[in-house]
Amino acid sequence: MVITKIFRNGNSQAVRIPVELAFKNWEMELVIERHGDELCIRPAQQRMGNVLEKFARFSSDFMANGRGDNQEDEREAL
Repeated sequence: MVITKIFRNGNSQAVRIPVELAFKNWEMELVIERHGDELCIRPAQQRMGNVLEKFARFSSDFMANGRGDNQEDEREAL
């Protein structure tokens, strides 16, 4: 656990994020959400990044047999 302090920046509160917890990219927007007395800070949008590179790592026979039988259970009528 890392302890830090809040400070005033103009009319806003700000928090100093220690280097060991800092985001790698400084050119990003963040979302701050309150959950009770906790604040959650995360990137505003998750970018797909190198998703094509990740797909290229699948073997050539990946899903060759399809998904198999995906029988859905019967549901009660609404």
